[in-house]
Amino acid sequence: MKYAYYPGCSSHSTAKEYDHSLRAVCSRLGIELVEIKDWFCCGSTPAHSVSRLLASALPLGNLAIVQKMGFKEVVVPCASCFSRFKTALHDLQNEPRLREEIGQIIEGNWGDDITVYHPLQIFSEEPQLGKISSLAKQGLAGLKVVCYYGCLLTRPPKVTEFDTCEYPESMDRVLRALGIATLDWSYKTDCCGAAFALTRTDIVLKLSHDILEGAKSVGADAIAVACPLCHTNLDTRQEEIEKTYGADYKLPILYFTQLMGISFGLSSQELLLEKHLVSPQRKLEEVKQHA
Repeated sequence: MKYAYYPGCSSHSTAKEYDHSLRAVCSRLGIELVEIKDWFCCGSTPAHSVSRLLASALPLGNLAIVQKMGFKEVVVPCASCFSRFKTALHDLQNEPRLREEIGQIIEGNWGDDITVYHPLQIFSEEPQLGKISSLAKQGLAGLKVVCYYGCLLTRPPKVTEFDTCEYPESMDRVLRALGIATLDWSYKTDCCGAAFALTRTDIVLKLSHDILEGAKSVGADAIAVACPLCHTNLDTRQEEIEKTYGADYKLPILYFTQLMGISFGLSSQELLLEKHLVSPQRKLEEVKQHA
């Protein structure tokens, strides 16, 4: 299988471990990711805050490149990028005036017939789910994980068309195929504060604290994520949250692709596990010893 691949800005900076681990597990699964030539920022939060036209033109400009490369499907791992791509396509297909305005900016076909996938949509269905189960080597059966999807993957449901909006299960299915115990909890799709990290840190600390507290209350050993913003807030701010609220979590925050890679037998160097501020190594060693 071969897909066009839009890594997004964070995958080349703060979320390198997501990019590295995704490419590595896709290679094991026989999935080829072809990075979009000369891709550029999707606009993320800033673009749609100032200009709706710009917020649509940036993702659609990238899809125009995908079209020229001869692809009909593109994988977008960042939840924010995925949201912007899906929103641009939805608005383009439902608003004739926007289509006219985009036509004045982007020449030719801008890729409105291209399907945008988040990796979880591919991994959580057959035949990939069966392959994932067959490739699982490392015993992670003793690891108790809560799957945190964040607020952008599932909402608005008519736009993202991703899983069940209130209680998604795709990440759970993938991790269970690895033998990992995924726990039920109430914060699967709650917001972590996202881009408020710089302007309203107090909001991020409160929302992220609620998520960490929720994970701890059900006995989780780790939180699995699919969003660079969520990972940043829960991992890099965890110590600050502990000090602010007098809590003690030390909960590793792992991309679901890293858990896949660990189970496939990939090294910590390949998965960039050393980048985490809350190290997962001790917990992973404990699980392996009891496997």
